[in-house]
Amino acid sequence: MHTKIKAEQLRETVALITGASSGIGQATAIRLAAAGAQVVLVARRKSRLEQLEQKIKAAGGTAYSIVADLTSAAEASEVIEKTIAQFGRLDTLVNAAGVMMNGPSIASPLDEWDQMVNINLRGLMYITKAALPQLLAAVGTSQRKVADVVNISSVSGRVAAPAVAIYTATKFAVTAATEAWRQEFTKQSLRFSVIEPGATVSELFDAKDGQWEGFRSMFGEVERLHAEDIAEAVTFIVTNPRRVAINEVLIRPTDQA
Repeated sequence: MHTKIKAEQLRETVALITGASSGIGQATAIRLAAAGAQVVLVARRKSRLEQLEQKIKAAGGTAYSIVADLTSAAEASEVIEKTIAQFGRLDTLVNAAGVMMNGPSIASPLDEWDQMVNINLRGLMYITKAALPQLLAAVGTSQRKVADVVNISSVSGRVAAPAVAIYTATKFAVTAATEAWRQEFTKQSLRFSVIEPGATVSELFDAKDGQWEGFRSMFGEVERLHAEDIAEAVTFIVTNPRRVAINEVLIRPTDQA
């Protein structure tokens, strides 16, 4: 009964998920579609998006994919324009796009640092800025009387560690910006939430050789979270009634200290 009520709450809503081609973004898109939302899938890899779109449609859901590089403010704005043209509204934004390229600071190329700042922070900033007017408009026309932005940060957005300086900087920024936006928009029934996952099975660790080994040297071998675990947290946040705002969720693997 509980699951059925949750699904009904997302009917006639539109959810945009960035980083939808893999990992947490992909799992979140599948989960929100199953809960009744019409989902907009945003990432740079066209074939991955098309496969996900077909998977969601085959399961009876509604999906629409947009190939975009969100490090461009113009492309981010175009994503919102296409979403409104397709569905006429936007109720939920999940910022799951991100990259991690950690390593010793002296040896790390500056372009890797730039990539993390551009994708983890600038991309999130650009799409959120473009989405704000539509999210606020959706509050007034929604039966739920609320809209949501969920930003995927990291445990690294709370605790600094060696050889993780710039990734940590971007995630601290995401956590801080989310809280500032929460305070700014909460009286308008636009909820901002941040999720801070610990080690998760995803492509993040694969972006650069040695990252998982570096993690293990600090924390030891752990059973990592699955992307679906984080998707469940997102779903819990956005399916709550208007009166309930989940501001921050920290999720670590049981084995992670």
